[in-house]
Amino acid sequence: MLNNLRNRGVEDIFIAWTDNLTGFSDAIAAVYPHTDIQNCIIHQLRNSSKYVSYKELKPLMADLKKVYAAVDEQSALVALDDFAEIWDKKYPKISESWRKN
Repeated sequence: MLNNLRNRGVEDIFIAWTDNLTGFSDAIAAVYPHTDIQNCIIHQLRNSSKYVSYKELKPLMADLKKVYAAVDEQSALVALDDFAEIWDKKYPKISESWRKN
């Protein structure tokens, strides 16, 4: 698929959004090495809530919203630290995933 884009004259892609499927980011980087690859926020949120108990979902998502709705990166990182302080004891993979992605 990516090579088909190259044969059609696409020289570069500025930003690509993915659902974080294994190998997809590597494939994009191989063909378009200067592309900024970001995960889709909807997929990130779904992954974050996948294993959260129903009774904790609403407060956890409210705390997570402070991260993705932050006005700048520094504010988002502070909000993520705050989130981790509250939720990492029970759900450590969530903040880890947000830091990675």
